[in-house]
Amino acid sequence: MSGNEENTVNSDAKSGKMFFEPILEDGVFRFDCSSIDRAAAYPSLSFINTKLRDTLFNVPSYIPTFECNSGNQIVKLELPKGTSFYGTGEVSGPLERTGKKIETWNTDSYAYGPETMPLYQSHPWVLAILPNGEAIGVLADTTKRCEIDLTTVSIIQFTASASYPVITFGPFASPTAVLQSLSHAIGTVFMPPKWALGYQQCRWSYDSAQKVMEIAKTFREKGIPCDVIWMDIDYMDGYRCFTFHQGRFPNPQSLANDLHNLGFKATWMLDPGIKCDEGYFVYDSGSESDVWVQSADGTPFTGEVWPGLCVFPDFTQSKARSWWAGLVKDFISNGVDGIWNDMNEPAVQNVQSKTMPESNIHRGDDELGGHQEHSHYHNVYGMLMARSTFEGMKLANENKRTFVLTRAGFIGSQRYAATWTGDNVSNWLHLHMSISMVLQLGISGQPFSGPDIGGFAEDATPRLFARWMGIGAMFPFSRGHSSKETKDHEPWSFGKECEEVCRLALKRRYRLIPHLYTLFYTAHTMGTPVATPTFFADTKDTSLRTLENAFLLGPLLVYASTIPDQGTDKLQYHLPKGIWLRFDFDDSHPDLPTLYLQGGFIIPLGPPHQHVDEAKFSDDLTLIVALDENGKAKGTLFEDAGDGYEFTKGGYLLTHYVAERHSIVIKVCERELQFSIVTVRVSETKGYWKRPKRRLHVQLLLGGGAKIDSWGIDGEDVIIAVPSDFEISELVSVSEKLYKTRLESYKQIPDVKEVQGPDGA
Repeated sequence: MSGNEENTVNSDAKSGKMFFEPILEDGVFRFDCSSIDRAAAYPSLSFINTKLRDTLFNVPSYIPTFECNSGNQIVKLELPKGTSFYGTGEVSGPLERTGKKIETWNTDSYAYGPETMPLYQSHPWVLAILPNGEAIGVLADTTKRCEIDLTTVSIIQFTASASYPVITFGPFASPTAVLQSLSHAIGTVFMPPKWALGYQQCRWSYDSAQKVMEIAKTFREKGIPCDVIWMDIDYMDGYRCFTFHQGRFPNPQSLANDLHNLGFKATWMLDPGIKCDEGYFVYDSGSESDVWVQSADGTPFTGEVWPGLCVFPDFTQSKARSWWAGLVKDFISNGVDGIWNDMNEPAVQNVQSKTMPESNIHRGDDELGGHQEHSHYHNVYGMLMARSTFEGMKLANENKRTFVLTRAGFIGSQRYAATWTGDNVSNWLHLHMSISMVLQLGISGQPFSGPDIGGFAEDATPRLFARWMGIGAMFPFSRGHSSKETKDHEPWSFGKECEEVCRLALKRRYRLIPHLYTLFYTAHTMGTPVATPTFFADTKDTSLRTLENAFLLGPLLVYASTIPDQGTDKLQYHLPKGIWLRFDFDDSHPDLPTLYLQGGFIIPLGPPHQHVDEAKFSDDLTLIVALDENGKAKGTLFEDAGDGYEFTKGGYLLTHYVAERHSIVIKVCERELQFSIVTVRVSETKGYWKRPKRRLHVQLLLGGGAKIDSWGIDGEDVIIAVPSDFEISELVSVSEKLYKTRLESYKQIPDVKEVQGPDGA
């Protein structure tokens, strides 16, 4: 008998090859210890539809083995020597996870370090890049505390309470194909409102409506782009969720109107800890509806959080989720544009575990796993809270897209919320780690993430803040945030030089919004990441697998420096194979990343507006073009209303552009002269939106930062006359000299703790 047949019969086996069934689609397999374990497995909280774990057909390339010992199930999958491991979700430390051991147990980890474990989210998922460049993904489909051991060469080992399925995706030709297949199981990222891609400013806390408006007006006065101001817990009355402090925030609707008039949105925090306070409408209604997590003795569990003694909604129950969603619906009527779910690991203060007892009881819905102890639902508590918040925002206005940010999460939470990397620290190590952390989340199915730019804990230096803003402005989620115990961390708080770098960085981001928004549409519809490690451009180049200071946004390569005394002007660049052409917006600076476009691609750009809603469909459109070795390039642009769901019914314009180099021969006075031209045209469109009458600005990259420009009308062919090789050489030489002169002209920003005032004093 085969290993598969053996475990089907021997349901009491304590070790051996796992029993497999093909599921979902070609190349995806579910493994269980036995057919009986398969039948007894809990419902998947990762999959969008538990029936997707049902049988198909096919044979796997790699079959894991299992061992059951002391109530634990240990699963091992051996892959070829030379395999590199990534993923594992929200983790600090290096990009490549080979040699690491990770524990999944959502934990409030203030001021974590490179070896801190666990952090705020749990992703029992490994993306493996094989020596031949192919990729395979492995998911331990369990909500329980899980150890991911990658310390043995080329072996993935999961250890968690028995029993649980393991799902493999691949091997496929690329890691992108693996992530697309994963998304068919766990869903894709929600389609964010376009304003959520703008820069966002936060602090714990802007403690009054007057302070919030002061911050907003300063952004506009200084011409620094920004779309969102955030309200942390101090807006509440005694930290009671769904309330407003009558002295500091007496009229939130009026504040929202004033922010909206300046082009800002407002995001407000909601924690799960509900103050035990009779007469407080949230506590009273929750008690009446019996929605609280229970202690082992069946009474509501209480634990300390910011308001003092609190109870906690049991989001595993549909009635609790509906109750919370109703509160959110009413809350939105105050002019709330987005909601921030924090402390939802769930965090409990003044206890060693930092959370509620594992013996607590959740009376979960049957489709989630039924009544279980907290140990079963702990890692999905934050995801279920984000889901409830998401559903409440949709109840408030089904024609507006939701924006929820969550601290705690699990495989699948990208369907409901964006995430950030928690309470980081203002130092160079955390700046460096922030790149890998964003990339790990992206290749674990959560593409909408970013760190607290500048660091949350401790004071940033001007140079650190400038460098972090330069990099953070390129992340999928871009938000500055700092603790109330730090000095001011707004872009103008560190002197004029730092302020100017922040302005340049954010103008870059806003120019790139059309490209970023297109990447998010692709992520939402196809399950692709937004930001990826550089090795995605060439998985066979093993030297790229540990590159941590660069990343890709589609074909756009962002190359940064995270070393204090080394700007991008002093970097040694290691680029993937092929053509990579540098470009900028006449804004190159040693503290800003260097940008490259991959040959064969076109990316769209817009004007550097002060906020997303300033953009008009009729704005000039710019296309940056980098030809491949065959003289061709392609790119896409997705456009819609930026909010709402009409795009799901065809209310959008998706344009595919192509560029191609041609030779033409002109006969002049009996002589034939040969010229080269590049034609840029629309090759295909989708959606029922009509193309506006707008100007099209095409910039053809030549190398060394040099480019030639041509203008036309979008939708019509734009023809660019290509200079001779000698002329190109001259243009490149001049461009490189100007680039070097520009970089050398900047005064180095100080790397000292003394934070300068807004006027550089």
